[in-house]
Amino acid sequence: MTAPPALPKSRQQLILAVLMLCSLLIWLDNTVLSTALETLADPAHGLGADPGQLQWATGSYTLAFATLMFTAGALGDRFGHRTVFSGGLVIFAGSSLWAAYASDAGELIAARAAMGVGSALITPANLAILMWTFTGPARAAAVGVFSTSAGVGMAAGPVLAGFLLDHFWWGSVFLLNVPVAALALVGLGVLVPNFRSPALRPLDPAGMLLSISGLVALAYGLIRAGQVAVWSRIDVWAPIAFGLVLLAAFVLVELRVKVPSFDPRLLAQRAFGGGNAALGTLLFAVAAITFYNAFYLQGALGFSPMKAGVANVPTACGALAGAPLASRLVRRLSVRAVTVPAMTVAALTMGGYGLLGLRTPLVWIEALLSVQGLAVGMVIGPVTAALISNLPLEQAGAGSAVTNTVRQTGSVFGIAVGGTIMSIVYRRAIEPSLEGVPGPVQDQARVSAEQARHVATAVHRPTLARAADDAFIQAMHVGAGCIAVIALLGAAVLLITLPAVGKEKGPLPEPDCEEARSSVRGAVT
Repeated sequence: MTAPPALPKSRQQLILAVLMLCSLLIWLDNTVLSTALETLADPAHGLGADPGQLQWATGSYTLAFATLMFTAGALGDRFGHRTVFSGGLVIFAGSSLWAAYASDAGELIAARAAMGVGSALITPANLAILMWTFTGPARAAAVGVFSTSAGVGMAAGPVLAGFLLDHFWWGSVFLLNVPVAALALVGLGVLVPNFRSPALRPLDPAGMLLSISGLVALAYGLIRAGQVAVWSRIDVWAPIAFGLVLLAAFVLVELRVKVPSFDPRLLAQRAFGGGNAALGTLLFAVAAITFYNAFYLQGALGFSPMKAGVANVPTACGALAGAPLASRLVRRLSVRAVTVPAMTVAALTMGGYGLLGLRTPLVWIEALLSVQGLAVGMVIGPVTAALISNLPLEQAGAGSAVTNTVRQTGSVFGIAVGGTIMSIVYRRAIEPSLEGVPGPVQDQARVSAEQARHVATAVHRPTLARAADDAFIQAMHVGAGCIAVIALLGAAVLLITLPAVGKEKGPLPEPDCEEARSSVRGAVT
């Protein structure tokens, strides 16, 4: 893959600026939603969304992104990456406008799914245009500059979202996307050639349909369990069983496709399969603990959105520091020697949420978040780079597809399972405090701690608000313990499946721009 020789250097630099702007747009959207969750749950200032609806508001985006991204890459090969990129920006901007003015949680979930479709069209095209535009040493330099957009988005997103939520209505965090997307569209049209690959990839519609249907059904069953708190109901176990059947059919279909978008055969390789399983469990854990963190800071501790956004900056800083630190350590030691301790530390920091309470000093929270970000950054980048670099060149694209799918799927189910654990434990913990409370108040208080605080203020029952805070803290402690165990299992998988000494004779290759972004994505899923 080479760029046209007539492309001037000045134009290359302007194209890089446009690509970074688009990457920043995606990163800002990912981070602002986490800051807005507490506001969206507020019946007075948000949508009064319950935990299940908030899980879907986050998960619908990730599901669409995970299952459509590789089809989007094939579309770019056929119709031109600029064409697909532009279409993705239009969809992303339009659905952001829809999300900003959503009248209820269901409408927001649908808008977020549409935003995921836009992101799926943008991301592969963004990477492809970068690789077409730059060659040789200039490509490596461009990758390094491009990757800084992830750090800027991670650090700036929560703070910007906090500012908007403190001064405007909740929809402003989505409305921000529209002018940025419009500017990027102009840049694409003026500067970027419509690159396309001479080798067309198949679209794999059967695989796409089965993967989407299976993941949605499985996620629905898991989230529904948290809403009804009974696993024996048919509307819980039937979707879970149906989703597993569809995913099994998806694997069988991919095994029979000549050029699959997701090649399950690669997972049979010990190091590749084990490394991806560990990455999936880590992203599962990070997504779940990030979901808890949003409600802990703004709900239980009463932080303003701005203060909560600033409080989360150390996570981003730690992740950004962890990726290059791990890269240097891997050159001296091995991937296993670096990532197994790092993942163990990450698991322990997630379990550390079980020690947080309503009176925990902010300095201890910040220290926990910093170490967590550092540990996560030290795992994702090196493991991803090692897995891809050890595959034969002809399997690199398929391996990247598998790794990206596993990471996104882990995030989806982290939110689904983590939120369900929180809902079930919260309901059980709040129940003793509802004796003698009027029936309608009881029903609202059982939904979530946010709903309980709201109704407690309305009926002048401060003891109910305190009971809701205590019940949430208990639910967070139980959930954090479960999450830590899952992350520790991932560390054990790395220990067992990765070689003690790297097979490569030289240092590991630097991750490409997608891998660089992935090395910090886990901290803000």
